[in-house]
Amino acid sequence: MAQASRAAGRGPRRRLLPPVLAWLVANLLTWAVARASVAGDGSRVRYWSTGGRSRWDSAHYLSIAETGYEMFRCRDRYPDFPDVVCGNVAWFPGYPMSVRALSATGLSYELAAAVVTEAALLGMFAVLWGLLGARLTPATGLTLAVGTVFPGGVYFHALFPVSTATLALLVCVAGVRRGSWPVAAAGGFASAACHPVGAVAAGMLLLSALFAWRADTRPVRCAKAGSAAAVSGCGVLWAKWLMWQATGRWDAYETIQASSYGQGGVHQPFGEMAAAYRFPFKDWYTPEGPLPWLVRHALDAHRAQLWLDTAFVLLVLATALALLVRRRGLDPGEWAAAVLTAAVFLVPFLAGAEMSWYRNHAQMFVGLLLVARMPRWVQVPLLACCAAQYALLGAMFFAGVLV
Repeated sequence: MAQASRAAGRGPRRRLLPPVLAWLVANLLTWAVARASVAGDGSRVRYWSTGGRSRWDSAHYLSIAETGYEMFRCRDRYPDFPDVVCGNVAWFPGYPMSVRALSATGLSYELAAAVVTEAALLGMFAVLWGLLGARLTPATGLTLAVGTVFPGGVYFHALFPVSTATLALLVCVAGVRRGSWPVAAAGGFASAACHPVGAVAAGMLLLSALFAWRADTRPVRCAKAGSAAAVSGCGVLWAKWLMWQATGRWDAYETIQASSYGQGGVHQPFGEMAAAYRFPFKDWYTPEGPLPWLVRHALDAHRAQLWLDTAFVLLVLATALALLVRRRGLDPGEWAAAVLTAAVFLVPFLAGAEMSWYRNHAQMFVGLLLVARMPRWVQVPLLACCAAQYALLGAMFFAGVLV
């Protein structure tokens, strides 16, 4: 009896082992890239410190966590600054509010931010593993391996909301697959509250009336899809309400985007792709002194990143199409993952995110649910390409070239 009880206890632990190992491997690989991205012994990059994980926008997220939102004319505080709008209302509150909550335990805001980021990444691997059936096979093992070096995944470790937003999207997919309206709606709300790209969950949930909730009648399916999409949209409304509370303006987000970043409205996506491809990051900043081999070959790595991201979304959609033809249908989770992958790829270009698309695209991680369905001769080259590109984009990040 006792032996059977011990065996039952080992079962859940064994099922949790693959996502935990994937999380550990992702951290070790990113640490190795950080070490290889500086000259000498790598002492200038401390991957295990919060400073090594911070970039431009990190300061804004931390300021929201610490003091809330603010917006002001730049010249009111900085006389020599261009006459544009300054503040932190261009960033959504889901991640910084999580950091604020954790900081109540006594952790510094920086350390709390790193803990939230890494906990969300671990959660991503755990939810993905559950969606894959929690069974270790060559297909699921290779899928987890791709996840450890996912394109743009260096931002899963940074003080950014990329991992929290991606976790929320995965939870949303899990809710759709299981037919759980509360889980799907909660995931959609959290993803929209964490990041503007996360609002694609609302669109996917609205479309879910066509492919999910199959145990219900058509009116109930439409009601669940519409109400889940509405709850997801409330994540954006919550963000705008917090900004209004602090600034007195409902259009604070739109105002700073138009004034300071030249963004607003819908952009021509192919033109934005070309602009993103040509963007001269290395002309903005190149580290001084002799550059390590990896950095020398990574200064334009965002260009290869765009090719890889495009190939990834096409592979996911081709796999979905092949499954439709072969099986005459996808399960609700696969439908949700395919729709979200395509939407996450397109939205940054529709919005004109010339300098941030590569980290926004990391949320295509949800497409790994369909990578598990790809043949081995596709999975293995995809893993090799992702690993090489992960090192190059990571070198750009840790050398300070990326924002």
